[in-house]
Amino acid sequence: MIEAAKAIADARPRVVSALAVHLRDLDLAEDSFAEAVEACLKLVEPPDNIAGWLHVTARRKAVDAIRKREAQARAADGEAQISDMENILTLPEPIADERLRLLFICCHPALAPEVRVALALRVICGIPVSSIASVFLTSETTMYQRITRAKKKVREAGIPFELPQRRFWSERFGAVLLTLELAYTAAYQDAAGEIDPELAEEIARLATLVTELFPDEPEALGLAALIMLARSREKSRVSEQGGMIPLSRQDTGVWDRRAIEQARLWLDQAARAGATGPYQVMAAIQLTHARRMFDGTTDWSAILTLYDALMIMRPGPMVEVNRALALAECQCDAAGLSALRAVPKDRVRHSRPYRVAQAKLLERLGQFREARAMLESAMELDPPRAERLFLEDWKANLPEG
Repeated sequence: MIEAAKAIADARPRVVSALAVHLRDLDLAEDSFAEAVEACLKLVEPPDNIAGWLHVTARRKAVDAIRKREAQARAADGEAQISDMENILTLPEPIADERLRLLFICCHPALAPEVRVALALRVICGIPVSSIASVFLTSETTMYQRITRAKKKVREAGIPFELPQRRFWSERFGAVLLTLELAYTAAYQDAAGEIDPELAEEIARLATLVTELFPDEPEALGLAALIMLARSREKSRVSEQGGMIPLSRQDTGVWDRRAIEQARLWLDQAARAGATGPYQVMAAIQLTHARRMFDGTTDWSAILTLYDALMIMRPGPMVEVNRALALAECQCDAAGLSALRAVPKDRVRHSRPYRVAQAKLLERLGQFREARAMLESAMELDPPRAERLFLEDWKANLPEG
């Protein structure tokens, strides 16, 4: 059953995308796939070719659904020409990897950048809407509405769900990188891998493939380095009790030296292009943290300088939050807290990291009651289990006050 569940999860992005190409209706594609999965799980023995079985079954389900729409009955007849399992998932092959190809397809320039990224995260990466909302710092309801509107636009505008010629790839490149970044962020927030234990590895693989597809693009190298550095700490992020371990308390002896070295090589290669971008800066910040593995110290002054650069290149509420924490390390906790409180509230009202950062500085300033309230506020935002355990343990050990 576990193998079948994995095969279904692996098949989801390519089957849903293939259905979307065929049906030009993302909602119908996802609904039909869900019905096919339900039917598959009722079988006594799973089919040998689960992806093919799901595709054929989902197409039949879709045809049934279309036939129920009286106004589309004629179109349904045309869709009823179902062939055998071998007649599936055929797409042009200028990008060899299927999931990466589908990312380029989903990041259509007719959609607003954030919308195409959200759509790709949901359709291709299979990330829950609640997790997508979390990385976009918005509510689940708002994100659901955003994705629904995007699907409607794709359907009503007849946007072709297919890979364009290579000369048009550049207009989708940024959205593809952002999709990979946010997909990894969603996986990283889920320290124990409850959403999808293999998602982080898959996103890292895709980021590496992008560097091979665009070997002269420094930001692709920067993103790959950023993800590789985050992955280098994966084995030290969860305690024996299942709670998340923050970066400052991790055992650096468990960090992956080879991953750190690979990231450094990618950053060096990117630097030779002479075009520094935000992904390279973010990776440089993580590489600075990685130096603690070698000399036991963290150069907060360098990190603050890098965040200052990032504020110019790609300002945003989370950059402000992380910069405020670096400022607290370089100057004082009060300065960091003041910077945190200067972040526009409407941009971080759905952000757990913002509330956790405040709790950290309030605790260090001896304001334990306020710190406790902030931790409770963070837990109201439904953190993954590992993070919740960490926050509960932290709160339980705060001094009274």
